[in-house]
Amino acid sequence: MPLHPGFLRLPIAHRGLHGPGVPENSMAAFRAAIAAGYGIECDIQRAGDGTAMVFHDDDLPRLTGVRGRLADLDRAALAELRLMGTDQPIPTLREMLAEVAGRVPLLIEIKDQSLRSTEAVGDLQDSVAGLLADYAGPVAVMSFNPHTVAAFHKAAPGVPAGLVTCGYSALDWPALDRPRREHLARIADFDRVGAVFVSHDRKDLQNPALLALKARGVPVLSWTIRSPGQEAEARRVADNITFEGYLPRLS
Repeated sequence: MPLHPGFLRLPIAHRGLHGPGVPENSMAAFRAAIAAGYGIECDIQRAGDGTAMVFHDDDLPRLTGVRGRLADLDRAALAELRLMGTDQPIPTLREMLAEVAGRVPLLIEIKDQSLRSTEAVGDLQDSVAGLLADYAGPVAVMSFNPHTVAAFHKAAPGVPAGLVTCGYSALDWPALDRPRREHLARIADFDRVGAVFVSHDRKDLQNPALLALKARGVPVLSWTIRSPGQEAEARRVADNITFEGYLPRLS
């Protein structure tokens, strides 16, 4: 299933259109992105009871000020928390889908539940697939972990799936051994897992493996763009951008 054209036309707000007083991955950030006419990127983690939650980190302190891991709390407990000192709760994916309702393209990243790009991905991608079964709107799903992408593609072959990719330096990925980092940097699993697009680190856009996919006509998104200058540089290779911290022009 190819990407909807909107994913290549509208700049995509990274974790929603967030900023001072509007936390990342909050309903307020998603509403702001919709109002401005941007696409939305969001992150999904699994709560302790299996609920798909819209949240980036696997632990809670940075975003909620509470100690512990998100996976240790169920939906009811997480509903009591607030994001970054605001009145914004942690949304469930179900709630977010109801809010976006197909009005703008929605790019969903399933966070790696194995934390090391292994096969131990659990069932989060199946939960996401189930929630998207009746979603009427442009949507695509991606992950850094190729095993997650493969499992999602099997569960929801009608939803475009992609790989989040980068150069996989030892500094940024200390939990992965060198052979695994090199394998992932080559984007070697692209065809095997049923991917139809990549979302690639802006600092690694000259990666030969990425350029080979680009030459094949594979759509390339780029993250995370934080200025007009970075956008201009990224668009020399990328078809579209995931951005934060400034407002790109809408074409």
